[in-house]
Amino acid sequence: MTTAHHALTAQASDAAIDTACRLLRLPTMRAQAADTIARAEREGLSYAGFLAELLMAECEDRDRRRAERRIRAAHFPREKSLREFDYRVNPNVDPAVIHNLATCEWIAKGYPLCLIGDSGTGKSHLLIALGTAAAMAGYRVRYTTAAALVNELVEAADDKQLGKTIARYGRVDLLEIDELGYLELDRRGAEMLFQVLTEREEKSSIAIASNEAFTGWSRTFTDPRLCAAIVDRLTFNATLIETGTESYRLARSKALAEQKGRQ
Repeated sequence: MTTAHHALTAQASDAAIDTACRLLRLPTMRAQAADTIARAEREGLSYAGFLAELLMAECEDRDRRRAERRIRAAHFPREKSLREFDYRVNPNVDPAVIHNLATCEWIAKGYPLCLIGDSGTGKSHLLIALGTAAAMAGYRVRYTTAAALVNELVEAADDKQLGKTIARYGRVDLLEIDELGYLELDRRGAEMLFQVLTEREEKSSIAIASNEAFTGWSRTFTDPRLCAAIVDRLTFNATLIETGTESYRLARSKALAEQKGRQ
């Protein structure tokens, strides 16, 4: 028994393609079908070449949308990219080290990253930019400040949801904690933060930014043993980048002002 095939008119074909793309949830193929058909006819693309063009466009657009979703899920406070970082203004930061970190190999291995330096030296910029690069590479990233994280943990504990909250932070591939060392933490908050670090120890990466050298962390974590344990968790197999003491933002502003003055 044979099935009859009826040739569709151009209008019917366009309608069928549109309907099929909607049903199969192929928005990029639906949007680009008409232009790709026209180009295929002009350039004499084979059927396989035409289909490959549409499928590749759909795959690339899906990858882009997934990356955008991962970036939104990271909760970065602002957009920052590595190409925006001016190494001339902050010579303390080695471009080769940053480029190596941008490969995300350290995240695949579950290693930590510590950015230490005074306010305005580019720590948060690098933290967000490296987190963004990781999200674009397919890793699940979560950015938070130390104060926000501890507040969330305390509220979760009060609601008897601490275990679930710690587990949620344990599932991301890269946890970024900014502004660690700015505020003194009470013992309860410090112990909860320690639980998050322990949940991720030697399994998933943590990146922190702090304006305090490790020797000054006793002001943040007032229990000496707890402080030593936290430093140990964050420095084992870690990449340590010291961004210096001169404000990156101030130096960059001066450089831009001098550049404008020469124009």
